[in-house]
Amino acid sequence: MILNSLGLSPRQGVLDIETYVPGGHKLKNYEKPIVLSANETPLGPSPKARAAYLASSDNLERYPDGSAKILKNAIAEVYDINPAQIVCGSGSDELLSLIAQSYLSANDEAIHTEYGFLIYKVVILASGAKPVASRENNFVADIDNILSNVTKNTKIVFLANPNNPTGTFVSIEDVRRLRRSLSDNILLVIDGAYAEYVCQDNYKAVIELVETTYNTIMTRTFSKIHGLAALRLGWAYCSAEVANVLNRVRGPFNVNSPAISAGAAAIMDFAHMERARYHNDIWLVWLTKEVRKLGLEVTDSVGNFILINFPEGCHDAFKANKFLQNSGIICRRTVDYGLNNSLRVTIGKERENRILIDTLSRFISING
Repeated sequence: MILNSLGLSPRQGVLDIETYVPGGHKLKNYEKPIVLSANETPLGPSPKARAAYLASSDNLERYPDGSAKILKNAIAEVYDINPAQIVCGSGSDELLSLIAQSYLSANDEAIHTEYGFLIYKVVILASGAKPVASRENNFVADIDNILSNVTKNTKIVFLANPNNPTGTFVSIEDVRRLRRSLSDNILLVIDGAYAEYVCQDNYKAVIELVETTYNTIMTRTFSKIHGLAALRLGWAYCSAEVANVLNRVRGPFNVNSPAISAGAAAIMDFAHMERARYHNDIWLVWLTKEVRKLGLEVTDSVGNFILINFPEGCHDAFKANKFLQNSGIICRRTVDYGLNNSLRVTIGKERENRILIDTLSRFISING
């Protein structure tokens, strides 16, 4: 344990956390690079959300509504769920942190998958608990392996579905089997940050799972398809018992007024969301096919991004990333995930996607 000059030391696990490094947005020598590093929507936010955000600036001297009532009511109307069981947060990251803070203690364990979202390990360690990584099968969460890692100390299982950075997805049948096989004192947290890109029937079933169990939580975000990443806004749907716990530990004004207003408008703009989903459906297929034509491996994805896996040698991810950056394109290295020879690439605008393929083609021809 490292002590500072005053003899202070953080709680167990904090110094084991590797600082999370988000996707970059700036490149030297490029005023406006092509940014495909953070899984942001290429269509931007709903015009209705933007208008609501601007209108909220008339009352910046006022504290926000601590209950986020209009936002909860809008979410509840869209998904036909109970607003009393919704907890809003400053991004789903905050909600994941609140869950860990509320239900994990020293000597507890929490399971995440091998290539699951890095924040899970961060929030587990920050709570003083032990993170346990379960193996994936061809980049897909392996339910049997998750269950094999459960011990008497397991308190939470985190499952990103779809997963970031792989883009893979677990069927609702497997999710139900996981829930049935876990004991009642283990929370199952289903992180649906990319849920809107998946067939809605799958997430209706997840909502039903939350409503029929008291120990399942679904988290969602406004950062992806809704285009409100800058506002940091997310929500969780859970049992009344869990909502009561999370509302006790969250800050009284943890969601700001512009985010509440913009979020309520965004989630009701079905036409904008459908445009974003349609764009992603077309260009996800196109980009996957074109990258494979170049002889590179792409993990099948249902998100708004793809994971390109490079062979060792001339075409490795490090060299490709440098070449792309020198051409004004920012992608995401996945070294922090243990995927040393992969790049995660967001589905961009048509022009951006085509430039990416042309640039990758030049890279391969030069380094072949």
